[in-house]
Amino acid sequence: MKLIIVFAGLLGVFLTPALAFTDINIGGDSNSGISGQQSVSVNNEHNVANIDNNNGWDSWNALWDYNTNFAAIRLFKKKICIVHRMNKDVMPSLHTLDALVKEKKLQGKGPGGPPPTSLIYSINPERVNDLEKLGKPIAGMCRGIPTYTANELEGASLFFYSKACVRADILWILRISLCGELEV
Repeated sequence: MKLIIVFAGLLGVFLTPALAFTDINIGGDSNSGISGQQSVSVNNEHNVANIDNNNGWDSWNALWDYNTNFAAIRLFKKKICIVHRMNKDVMPSLHTLDALVKEKKLQGKGPGGPPPTSLIYSINPERVNDLEKLGKPIAGMCRGIPTYTANELEGASLFFYSKACVRADILWILRISLCGELEV
């Protein structure tokens, strides 16, 4: 009986990290016409998802914190961080994102399904002074660089929006546009 308890304890110790973290890489094949590479990491233990888009000077990093309901995108070219509220009606839950990551990992290619949902945000020109109120993960990612908030523009269309926008596509499921001009 003691052997079964020890075995179950060891199984839990080794299995827990495997179930808490999932990773996927997309793109990077030099013959495919895709520029750059995107990776998504889901950490169920801390309720965060990290999306890295590696494309030279146009690279960015996004962090979705499901504990605080804030998301942040760090734009390396502009050397800024933009924080916004997560739209839970459009953005997938952590469980759904984890399932999508595992599905794409098995497929290795785009979905061939419906077009991604678009979210448009207007960047507020005032800097965030207290990063700690956004939660530890986002504060850690944005520390040391100018950080701004952004508000979702519901029902907006980029066709009619006159300000400059930066686009961040998350896998094949979400297209985020961050619009506004900042003095950095």
